[in-house]
Amino acid sequence: MKGSRALLKMLEDRDVETMFGYPGGAVIPIYDEIRDSSIRHVLVRHEQCAAHAADGYARASGKTGVCLSTSGPGATNMVTGVATAYADSIPMLALTGQVGSKVLGSEAFQEVDAYSLMMSVTKHNFRVTDVNRLPHAIDEAWKIAVSGRPGPVHVDLPVDQINAQIDESLLQQTYGIKEPTEDISGIPAAVQLIKESQRPVIMAGGGVISANACDEMVRLAELISAPVVTPLMGIGSIPTQHPLNMGPLGMHGRICAKEAFADADLVITVGSKFSDRTYSAHTELGKTTKVIQIDIDHTQFGKSRRDAVNIKCDAKKALNLLIDALGTGVPHDSWASKAKEYKERRNVDFNYFTHPIIPQKVMWELNKFIDEDTIITTDVGQNQMWAMHFLDIKRPRQFLSSGSFGTMGFGLPSAIGAKAARPDCKVATVVGDGGLQMVIQELATSVAEDLPVVVVLLNNGWLGMVKQWQKLFWDKRYSETLLEDDPDFSMIAKAYKAEGIIVERAGEVGDALKQAFDCGKTCIVDIHVDPEEDVLPMLPPDPTLAPIEGRCKY
Repeated sequence: MKGSRALLKMLEDRDVETMFGYPGGAVIPIYDEIRDSSIRHVLVRHEQCAAHAADGYARASGKTGVCLSTSGPGATNMVTGVATAYADSIPMLALTGQVGSKVLGSEAFQEVDAYSLMMSVTKHNFRVTDVNRLPHAIDEAWKIAVSGRPGPVHVDLPVDQINAQIDESLLQQTYGIKEPTEDISGIPAAVQLIKESQRPVIMAGGGVISANACDEMVRLAELISAPVVTPLMGIGSIPTQHPLNMGPLGMHGRICAKEAFADADLVITVGSKFSDRTYSAHTELGKTTKVIQIDIDHTQFGKSRRDAVNIKCDAKKALNLLIDALGTGVPHDSWASKAKEYKERRNVDFNYFTHPIIPQKVMWELNKFIDEDTIITTDVGQNQMWAMHFLDIKRPRQFLSSGSFGTMGFGLPSAIGAKAARPDCKVATVVGDGGLQMVIQELATSVAEDLPVVVVLLNNGWLGMVKQWQKLFWDKRYSETLLEDDPDFSMIAKAYKAEGIIVERAGEVGDALKQAFDCGKTCIVDIHVDPEEDVLPMLPPDPTLAPIEGRCKY
């Protein structure tokens, strides 16, 4: 069979049901075969969004997302989406077309060295210059994407090779990869630290979710009465309303999470990398605080700069080992009570009926529509932080957001990918007017592919987060952050055959969201919010400055 058919056959054999892509000359042979394939192809309107949609698909389902682009500009367009997945450890197979192997390096039409280009934003790369090596590339790529710390793998496909003939029997060959090693020798020492501690805290990152270890993490927290703090990527690992959930930690995290973290004498970190947005001079642990760090990736060890017991292992396995070793548990009830006091002392109520509308009101109304069968994606910026703070997230894989790379434009295409993965779920995306306009063409994808999503647009007419920095740290010297002459987003939605609703008063928000969820179509709810409302609390970049608390929750 032809290499193009062999490629799709191998994906079908790995239960790939959906892929996201955009055709071009170098991948026409693959697209010709897609017509006869069982795989659903979702035609995006920009290759970056093919990767974001595959990313959303992977986050919502726990499966590997697949995206496809042509050579040259198709591949370069896809890099941002692949890098987003890499930064957040999301499994993905990124396929790019390439010029013929005999003209590689000759500056052929639409040629770019995609192999080198993708190297820094993927776990591994393959270039298939011999069609007989195609099964090796796909088999190993598929395994590498989910082995150890997940991430995207790139396969570059010269057009002459996918047009060449391959012996079908080669497709059945399997290839081994180097599986990650583990080191669980620290379990006894970790158990001893837990038993000796008085104020343990668990920091649960995205690795808890990717390892499907959320139940075990919550069980451990309950067993030892440990408050749980979550970086952005860990949201959903413990229900928002769980009494031990202190909420997000970091630059825009909750003050009560910061207080509990600072007071801890032991931090049990699971699948979290102590990134600068989470772990900074403002949140740094005390000098005597001990650390237990569980991670499948040994490169994450040592970042806390504290004495640590490191357990290099799958999070689910490691947590089960700790739970079994602890037996009936080591409750720290007085510590849990103190953490509860932190939350209650910081809790505030908002006047949800002010004019202009405050974003907190929008999140309050959106919570009425969030049940177990709802998925929320976000864009990046103030909209993302308000969603992080105020949405009631009940389960893992319900809150999808670009964490480490902070990619504006992630919200809409990731929601489309999530809807493709979970058509049974309601899917909404919380976005700003800046990020939405980077990818607004994907409304066409959503409508044409019958993947309806609700776009909750917090429209403040600014690049809000950058403006907030200019306001607080640059003496209000606003430079190129005002989005002058924003369009009428409701009319744009209707031009794309979607629905559009404009909301300018607080009392209209709930009805507008209900109308959007009930209409059964993609709908932009364009909510005009107060441009002067800042995301607080905020930890200044200068460690000598005090946290800015303002009107914050917890």
